[in-house]
Amino acid sequence: MLLAIDIGNTNITMGLFRGEILMGNFRMTTQMPRTSDEYGVLIRELIRNAGYEPKDIDQVIIASVVPDIMYSFTSGIKKYFCAEPIVVGPGLKTGVRINAENPKEAGADLIVDAAAVKEIYGGPAIVIDYGSATTFELILEDGSLDAVVIAPGIQMSADALSNRTAKLPDVEIKKPKSILAKEIISNIQAGLFYGSIGEAEYIVKKMKEEAGLPNIKVIATGGLGGIIAEECEAIDVYDSLLTLKGLRIIHKRCTGK
Repeated sequence: MLLAIDIGNTNITMGLFRGEILMGNFRMTTQMPRTSDEYGVLIRELIRNAGYEPKDIDQVIIASVVPDIMYSFTSGIKKYFCAEPIVVGPGLKTGVRINAENPKEAGADLIVDAAAVKEIYGGPAIVIDYGSATTFELILEDGSLDAVVIAPGIQMSADALSNRTAKLPDVEIKKPKSILAKEIISNIQAGLFYGSIGEAEYIVKKMKEEAGLPNIKVIATGGLGGIIAEECEAIDVYDSLLTLKGLRIIHKRCTGK
């Protein structure tokens, strides 16, 4: 089985694949520092809770935007799963061309999303990834990653409001009953929720205009993408597992398996 791992700034998301079939997925917080043993034991127990054993895993692929944990993390994988992980990065055969002044600056998550879109949905397309940051990725017909817009993530914006003000509380990110909110929790929820929808609709509109691609498909992914996709007219598809699917696709390109 293949263990696909997406290491983001907030969460580490993992998926177990048998061939093209996703058998299970789970997540843990991205917490620094952890030792290689801590990573290995935590992942081993998550896999056991899903009904599998470490010996069932013979292939591992990792995409990470958190370089500081990679030594301990990959050491834990090697020690507890006896597998040499493939790490998405420069020089790896991803099938994705990056149209940038410095292609090495492109995050692994962006490359993986582009690989998934090319095979599953076809290009051209825009991917909105709602993670710690919200990224808007323009993927061309040939699958190349052509442009990226990066904005603060929804949770990041919520945290900034509560951390940088004296009286604004932490809130659950969800759609309020009305945008005409009458109390502080709903006031904040309205700004976060409808502000994110407005951001997506305007950025997508400008990307389509400047790219000269008015009818391209827009795919949302990421943990908070679901609640935005339900209300945002600019989004055509929500695929919560897009990045894990992209990791499987890249793994197959690299190994033929």
